[in-house]
Amino acid sequence: MDASLISAPQGLVASDLVTRSLRHVWHPCTQMKRASEHSPPLPIVRGTGPWLMDADGRRYFDAISSWWVNLFGHADARLNAALKDQLDTLSHVMLAGCTHAPAVDLAEALSNRTGGVLGHAFYGSDGASAIEIALKMSFHAWRNLGQGARREFVCLRQSYHGETLGALAVTDVAIFRDAYDPLLMRAHLVDSPDARQVEPGERPEDVEARALADLERLLQARGPHIAAVIIEPLVQCAAGMAMHAPSYVRGVRVLCDAFGVHLIADEIAVGCGRSGTFFACEQAGIWPDFITLSKGITGGYLPLSVVLTRDAVYQAFWDDSMARGFLHSHSYTGNPLACRAATTVLQRFADDDVLARNALLSQGVMPTWSAALAGDERVTALRQRGMIWAFDVSPERAGVDFSEWFHQAGRRHELMIRPIGRTVYVMPPYLQAAEVYVDMAERVLATLDEVVPR
Repeated sequence: MDASLISAPQGLVASDLVTRSLRHVWHPCTQMKRASEHSPPLPIVRGTGPWLMDADGRRYFDAISSWWVNLFGHADARLNAALKDQLDTLSHVMLAGCTHAPAVDLAEALSNRTGGVLGHAFYGSDGASAIEIALKMSFHAWRNLGQGARREFVCLRQSYHGETLGALAVTDVAIFRDAYDPLLMRAHLVDSPDARQVEPGERPEDVEARALADLERLLQARGPHIAAVIIEPLVQCAAGMAMHAPSYVRGVRVLCDAFGVHLIADEIAVGCGRSGTFFACEQAGIWPDFITLSKGITGGYLPLSVVLTRDAVYQAFWDDSMARGFLHSHSYTGNPLACRAATTVLQRFADDDVLARNALLSQGVMPTWSAALAGDERVTALRQRGMIWAFDVSPERAGVDFSEWFHQAGRRHELMIRPIGRTVYVMPPYLQAAEVYVDMAERVLATLDEVVPR
């Protein structure tokens, strides 16, 4: 649908909606005092395709897929139809002691995508919950196997895995972690392979080698006590889209095998095609012991997460004793509506050859940015991985509160965009026309020129 045809619902007044929201809604990742005084929330009332519409009738291109969840645009006809059908069939039933077709179909489809290597799916509600499940499952599997000393976890510097207590324990982003640090278990931090860390005369491969060597030293020292290493394969998103090569992921797999520890691949942000393959680990030619998925798995419609794991882990819980079972749960585990949305998403990948199409469409942003920013002293580290594009604004030019100013300026250029620190990135929905991405890229450049003039 043409964005010009979108209209706001009758009777909505933007200022009234914002006032009510600030009075009663505690917004995530928001300092509410600043929101009340300087940066009020945008009152979105409708969405179609890549466009969001506010209560005053202004439109915004959703360049970040509403926190990386929206795969095929808002109000997608096929997802809408599937969910309407599911509403008339079964909206919810508990998955303890019951089962239903959407949960089974989704588990089978995801297993097939791993060639059966990760043949068991455990459902959660969101990304952080999936991390909690994977951490608990790894530790509990080792305990059931008589290796209860394996209770330590390893994560990368700059890593982000969520904001519940277990997920925060393997997160290294100070603004999220520091306030709760006294509550957290102690995880081991090892060097990140972030290619931006190259020293003069170095190559990205040198950064990768240092990171792998750091991990190997830790495993040599603490191997018998470590349950799992957790990584975000190919892109550490909340670290400012910090990218590394598939060879690093292969190297981590080799080390985990050598020291007998689990490998958890957090694909919550980079899975579902964002990295260029359905699973980021596919580019490394390896399978981990656990994959966590969320965000795009339902196409941006409903909260759902999945932890995929191997038969060896599953068999560690196979016993007559309930105490040796995995008793994690929540009331909406495997919700039929959410699972139906996810199976429809997977069917779209098959029917539309989404990955091949994305490989062509992904060429729409980088030429535009490269041509405009070549030799530009304002920016560094122009980079891409699949359907993720990013560049950094130099610290001298970014100044204080860069992210907030860029977000506000983006609105004036019909963009919904939220930089991470001084990293500007786009992670848009998977659309049909390459020219849409060129237009988005040009809007980002116009926003940059407004916030950081040449």
